[in-house]
Order: sequence, then C-alpha cells, then structure tokens
Amino acid sequence: MNILQINSSARAQASHSTQLANSLVEALLETSSGATVNVRDLGSNPPPMLDETALQALFTPAEQRTAEQQARVALDDALIAEIQAADVVVLGAPMYNFGISAQLKNWIDAISRAQVTFRYTANGPEGLLTGKKVYVVLTRGGLYRNTPNDTQMPYLKTFFGFLGMTDVEFVYAEGLAMGPDAEKAALASAHQQINDFLPA
Repeated sequence: MNILQINSSARAQASHSTQLANSLVEALLETSSGATVNVRDLGSNPPPMLDETALQALFTPAEQRTAEQQARVALDDALIAEIQAADVVVLGAPMYNFGISAQLKNWIDAISRAQVTFRYTANGPEGLLTGKKVYVVLTRGGLYRNTPNDTQMPYLKTFFGFLGMTDVEFVYAEGLAMGPDAEKAALASAHQQINDFLPA
C-alpha cells in the first residue's frame, strides 16, 4: 500500500492538522505491513499558483514548449505522479478564513488536468483517479461542522469525487481556539474518529 500524506498548513509541525495526519498515517502503518509513505508538505514547499504563464505552458503542445514552460509543467507532473501512485491519501486541511489554505488550492489546481486525472465524456465528467481511499483531517478554531459555514467538507468531497476518488472519510477537530479544555476535547475526539475509521 502506498500512502500519500498531504500537509497543507502554513505552520509545519506545530499544526494540529499535520499532527493528526501524522497520527492517522502511523495508525495505517500499524495495520498494513509493508506500506510506504510519501509526505508532501505544501507549507514548506508550496506549489506555484496557476497564472497566465502556467496556463500558456499547459496549453502549449509538449514538443513546442520552451525550457521554462517544460520546467513549469514538470512541477505539476510530479504532483500528479504522486497521487496516481497512491493507494491511500491522507490530507491535513486547516480552516483559514472559512476555507482551505492557498497552498492546498494551488495543489488542487496542479493535479486537476483534463485527459490525465479527469476527462469529459458524452455523459459528463469522469474522474480517472479511481480505487483510492481518502482521509481528510479538518481542523478549525471554531465550530462549523454541519453548518452553512462549513465550506471545506462539501468542496473537498466534490473535488475528490470529480477526480474519481469517492471513498472519502472526514476527521473533525473543532473548537481548537476556544480554550484549553475545548482544544483537548477536540483532539481527543479526532483521535477517536481515527480509531473508529481504521480496522482494529
């Protein structure tokens, strides 16, 4: 089993989402002998933004690209190759201003490529990254689960489903900024959710 861990916090190892993602991966390793882990830290190594230069490179035929365009496309190619090779994806996603981090959005833009990770058919879009299990750790300072202000879960569920990854589990750690007791309870709840998702 190949595990791809995506950390999308700007806080590196001080991040609750990263720490919980680490715990989830450790639990997966305990239940899956021989599993491998590839960690992509978007905070320390953020993907470039999808701008006009990047679009020009992507829409230029490969044989006509300049060296600079080839280098830009290669950055996205590497991210696509990582998720193509993964059997399990573990994503740590903190809430920033009611949404996901800019780093995570750039990663999403990088791996969403027509004819590679999805395609349009006569019956609508078809995701090409099938057969993968996805765990998403959502960390929030306040309480947003099952409210209209939870934009993360619907967006990420739609995104992964669009690319063919429909087996998605969400772990919630909420109220992390509401005092020490609330933080402790949120982390304990998240660890229990992780235990409930994984085989005994």
